[in-house]
Amino acid sequence: MSNQLLKGKRGIIFGALDENSIAWKVAQKVHEEGGIFTLTNAPIALRMGEINKLAEATGSKVLPADATSLEELQKLFEESTQILGGKLDFILHSIGMSPNVRKSKSYGDLNYDFYLKTLDISALSFHKIMHIAEKTDSMNEWGSILALSYIAAQRTFSHYSDMAEAKAALESIARSYGARFAHLKKVRVNTISQSPTRTTAGKGIAGFDAFYDFADKLSPLGNASADDCANYCIAMFSDFTRMVTMQNLMHDGGFSHSGITDALIEKMN
Repeated sequence: MSNQLLKGKRGIIFGALDENSIAWKVAQKVHEEGGIFTLTNAPIALRMGEINKLAEATGSKVLPADATSLEELQKLFEESTQILGGKLDFILHSIGMSPNVRKSKSYGDLNYDFYLKTLDISALSFHKIMHIAEKTDSMNEWGSILALSYIAAQRTFSHYSDMAEAKAALESIARSYGARFAHLKKVRVNTISQSPTRTTAGKGIAGFDAFYDFADKLSPLGNASADDCANYCIAMFSDFTRMVTMQNLMHDGGFSHSGITDALIEKMN
């Protein structure tokens, strides 16, 4: 049931690839709650995905943009505010990619050019997005900017590799730019640390099924789904969370605070 929590609000959603992606679910939920937005992803990702179906279903415009390019981001923000008819109230950063992970490089044998690309795509792009949002004065006061993170920013997870450092940088950027944007425009900036989720990107990590099963057994509520994450994003975009900023918000069914659970003990036995 829709409560029209985002009626009259405008935004940009980065990273919707296919119906398994969290950004896709967020876009559907924003539309249901009355918000309007543009959809964007890198040109190569747009060719791989099915984003035009989402655009048609939500009445949205797809604008290709490389989130690591300041020039393309500037064009994106200028076109988005023109298409949407005003400044923005929300932004979702759902971007992450590691060439080292994709090519199964050992953590002790990383390609450092790949490593820099991981950081640029998965973390620095968040800073660049906010830099351009500020430079173009594209955000309304009390707007909300979110990025999706993972608990590997704080803990070591086998095979997550250099993405762990990227997520740690992402969360740090949210705190630092959150302080800046709060003073400038009362815009809040947060990250949501999501459970392992069966997205196209997530399933590409070696051992993902073990990640997923372990987290599910260690979470009193079980793993949070992509749909549940979308609901959380809606809450964070709404006016009900106007004083929440610079936080890394755990959305993991209790995983981050669990030592052990009966379900995990039974599994081990």
